[in-house]
Amino acid sequence: MSDQPKNNEWDSLWQEYTKSLENWKSLFEQIQNASKDMQSKFNGVWDKANVESSAETMKLFGENWQKSLNDVGMNSFKEFGENWQKALNDTNASTFKQFAEHWQKTLSSSGLEQMNVYGEMMKKFAETWTSMWPKSP
Repeated sequence: MSDQPKNNEWDSLWQEYTKSLENWKSLFEQIQNASKDMQSKFNGVWDKANVESSAETMKLFGENWQKSLNDVGMNSFKEFGENWQKALNDTNASTFKQFAEHWQKTLSSSGLEQMNVYGEMMKKFAETWTSMWPKSP
């Protein structure tokens, strides 16, 4: 009996694995690039809002955003709420930037679940933003 069929089976399995790994790597890189782009755009929006909005408006936006997260069952983000409150109580503009950088880094750094949660938070950010500043007709 020849080992040839077993070797062919092994080669085929290995080729399938390496192809799957290459697909995963490509998708992972696309996700990383999309996340970096989204974070860059978010930071631009955040910086503009921080400069052009009053502290009261930013506070109202934060409350509305936090409420929208709680409404979809994300109330497990106690740290998010605590850090947001700290940022609101500090009038230093860099505090808001540090807040944004911290929670983005925390949420985007581990696991698919965290990636999904991060996407939901960004979606709720956009929805809250749109509800407060609807587009002109």
